[in-house]
Amino acid sequence: MTTTFAPAPRSAAASSTARADAARASGLRPRALTRDGLVDLAVLVVLLGVVAVGFRPVWGSWGFVLAAGGGAVLGLGIAWVAAARRWSTLTVAGAVVLAYLLGGGPLALSRTTVAGVVPTAETARGLLRGAVLSWKSFVTTAPPLASFPDLALVPFLVLLLVAVVAGTVAWRAKHAAWALVPVLVGLVATVLLGTVETAYPLVQGVVLATVGLLWSAWRVTQARTGDSELQSDASADARRRLARHRAVGGLAVLAGAAAVAVAVAPVVLPDSGRTVLRESVEPPPDLHQYPTPLVSFRHYAKDLKDDKVLTVSGLTSGERVRIATLDSYDGIVYAASSDEDGSGVFVRAGQHVASDAQGTASTLTVKVDDGYQGPWVPDAGSVTGIRYLGGDAATLAKGTFYNATTGTVLNTARLSPGDSYTVDVVTTAPTTLADLKGVPVEQVAVPDPSGVPAAVAAKADQFIGGATDPRQQLLRLHDALVKSGLYSSGLSTQMPSRPGHSAERIDTLLASDTMVGDDEQFAVAYALMARSLGIPARVVMGVYPDAGAWKEGTPFVATGANVHAWVEVPFEGKGWVPIDVVPDEDNKVQPQPRSAQVPKPPVLQDPDPPAEPNQADTGATKDEKKKQDKNTADGFDWGHAAAVTAAVVIPLGLLALPFLVLLALKSRRRARRRNTGHPAHRISGGWREVLDTAVDLGHDVPSGATRRETAELLTEAYPKVATTALAEHADRTVFGGTDPEHDEVTAYWTGVDAAVREMRSSVPWRRRLASRFSVRSLRRSRRAATTRRRPRTPEGDQR
Repeated sequence: MTTTFAPAPRSAAASSTARADAARASGLRPRALTRDGLVDLAVLVVLLGVVAVGFRPVWGSWGFVLAAGGGAVLGLGIAWVAAARRWSTLTVAGAVVLAYLLGGGPLALSRTTVAGVVPTAETARGLLRGAVLSWKSFVTTAPPLASFPDLALVPFLVLLLVAVVAGTVAWRAKHAAWALVPVLVGLVATVLLGTVETAYPLVQGVVLATVGLLWSAWRVTQARTGDSELQSDASADARRRLARHRAVGGLAVLAGAAAVAVAVAPVVLPDSGRTVLRESVEPPPDLHQYPTPLVSFRHYAKDLKDDKVLTVSGLTSGERVRIATLDSYDGIVYAASSDEDGSGVFVRAGQHVASDAQGTASTLTVKVDDGYQGPWVPDAGSVTGIRYLGGDAATLAKGTFYNATTGTVLNTARLSPGDSYTVDVVTTAPTTLADLKGVPVEQVAVPDPSGVPAAVAAKADQFIGGATDPRQQLLRLHDALVKSGLYSSGLSTQMPSRPGHSAERIDTLLASDTMVGDDEQFAVAYALMARSLGIPARVVMGVYPDAGAWKEGTPFVATGANVHAWVEVPFEGKGWVPIDVVPDEDNKVQPQPRSAQVPKPPVLQDPDPPAEPNQADTGATKDEKKKQDKNTADGFDWGHAAAVTAAVVIPLGLLALPFLVLLALKSRRRARRRNTGHPAHRISGGWREVLDTAVDLGHDVPSGATRRETAELLTEAYPKVATTALAEHADRTVFGGTDPEHDEVTAYWTGVDAAVREMRSSVPWRRRLASRFSVRSLRRSRRAATTRRRPRTPEGDQR
């Protein structure tokens, strides 16, 4: 009787290796090396070009093409070589990492390289950090991104990954149409990472659909007919004619479908903007670290009344310079926000800022004088670009963030006396509340105030006197405050007036028979009363010249007396219109009639006014101030330290993870051999530990040899190691009739440890280190395990 044994099941790796060997043996050339593979390459180049074009709107120019094209070339090159050489997935992944580290510098971070080619330590840091952080920077920077060339790392990495995956599938997969999936993923990535402005959606869609579908159909036809052998020239001609007819028919169908899509899409598709990450991403700067400039208003108005604050060139008549727009009130301060409904977001800004504002374009040159310092960058209108001058230009440029909703520029590096910059702006003709008769107030979202005293709404109702038109309500509120208020910044020639704009200070202002205050109190009170009536309003702090005190065409030198706070209200077609609420300091105030006593509920207490910088600090040099800021101002920035640590540790951890896993596997294997199982198994495991050490050190151990035969081979390589004694001891234990005691097992393993140490110490350190991370013994153990159908008894162990 003949007995047939079924072949043992093979692992996936063994099957893959077998298929590769069979393909080589049969002489079958990889598709990447054939003429059809060149057609695949041409198709992939076109499809990757469609993906790369998607970065054009967010970049603002074609400057990203080198990085994106370079990534695509490297990716296709890796995929082609991998297909031709039949590389494993692990090898391909390693090649991608190597290409990123070697090609990322010249192609995306050339600024950090020597001669644009040779990478430096800064290049390595940029690549490691960029793999983790560049994505966030890409979507939190105001477009166009051409001002930030280091962000080209994102297009480079996207095209590199898409090209590798698409090329690998196209040249190696049975169903080549799956190669379109990474292309579509890349296209979606350009949308999410881009702006609401589209690139060339019609062209991109038509090219992707036409080329992708025709290529997929061609590959399917090849798969169906490629294995059949043609018997005659006639049949070959017939197949060629069939292919031509299919191609022409397919092109006709696609052309008709494209024409219908172009005609119908605007009608059937909803007119809504596309979703992009930069519209919803959390802004990087934490505004809680930067106090509202309004708390320093009294310092400017009183202590720096005659001191230079800013020198502005290029200002036009009626134009105002904005320090900051404040849209969030919490009962303590009116501050700038970026995490509330309608407040906008702060994103990185550079020499060019995308804007759709309509108006007159101009450029302002601003010099920071001794009276001004801080994170808020004075600007005007809608900003379209900002460029810093002087020695600190690079540092200041890196820390610039812009909120297009409020028009506020923030610099995390902080302006200091002596700094200067130019800012490109778009402004509209000055408009006053009196000029807007018949123009409705525009209902836009602004953050809801909190901690507002009840007196605000009560006074607002009293002042408007039953008016229902929002513009009329604003006029009546304005007239009531201006006519019944008395302006005072607490100067020696003025009435006493406390600074601050907390709920307690505003409540006291409105409850007094004589309302005494300055821009800070009256602007906040007016904005809060407008909000109580449902009218959008916000407070702005800035500078503008007094009427008749400055001539257009000359530099405007702003002193502390020129610092003001005003209110802005949006009107349809006019934008945000400024409203000044400044009473005269010589007003003859008449007590307000009180038809009903306004209740005075408990309110938040006014916080202590902020410490004002002394004059000595104001005159300090920039180097002294920077040193003082570094040592005493903000303390240690734990958030930044954590971000830098994560950017370094995470990539290094990912690179080290395979090695750590390998060490853990070997440690676990050794522990199991020594501490678990039958005592004879534990001694046998000690001998296997010696063999595995030799294998990892590069020695070939015959799988069928006995322990004594193997010991003789090892003695030739390691004459000082007692391998023969260990082998004889293992044989006596395994084949003996008695079980070894615990002390005997411990003593044997002591000898094993000594043998392993001696074997490793006898080889060079490079070889010793390599053995720690060698996988040869693990492979050998796996092969040995697959040949055993059931556990052997100690008596049957022949190792």
